[in-house]
Order: sequence, then structure tokens, then C-alpha cells
Amino acid sequence: MSDDPICPLCGRPIPPDAKQSLHHLIPRLKGGKNGPTVLLHQICHNEIHATLTEAELARSFNSIAALQQHPRLSAFVKWVAKRPPSFHKRTAGGRRKR
Repeated sequence: MSDDPICPLCGRPIPPDAKQSLHHLIPRLKGGKNGPTVLLHQICHNEIHATLTEAELARSFNSIAALQQHPRLSAFVKWVAKRPPSFHKRTAGGRRKR
């Protein structure tokens, strides 16, 4: 069994060689500078920010459970769960405006 942290969004392990980053559950620009963070695969983090604006994240999607309920993110999680833990590719569509 691996001691790698688990990505709370997709449920896959995050091995040391995987691209990863911290996600502020409440965006820093919306008052979450010192708020809770979660370690995610970089591809999962990118998908969150490509899908939702900072205002949407702060207002309605400030928990992992809420993020997993979003239709686009739910479909993404089902897709990425079939990929190896170190899988990464550019997120289609780029980032949403802050």
C-alpha cells in the first residue's frame, strides 16, 4: 500500500513525481488567503479553475463535495479516474477569468 496522499477530488493517489498543487477552497482573492487548502493533482486543480470563476468558487463551490457535484467536474472525475496517478495533460479551454 502506498503512503502517497490521495487527491480528494478524483480519489487517485498523488505520487511524488505527479504534478500537484494546493487549492484554496475559498479563493485567496475572495478572502481565503489563510483559509483551508487541499492538495490536488495539477490536472484536477486546472480543471476546477477552467470550469468555475473565483466568485463561483467562493459562493457555491467551496468544498470538495460541492465541486464533485458540478456536472462538468463530475464528468471530469469519472474520466480522469481511469488514468494513471501521474497522468497530466493541458486542460482544454484554458482558465476562466478571475
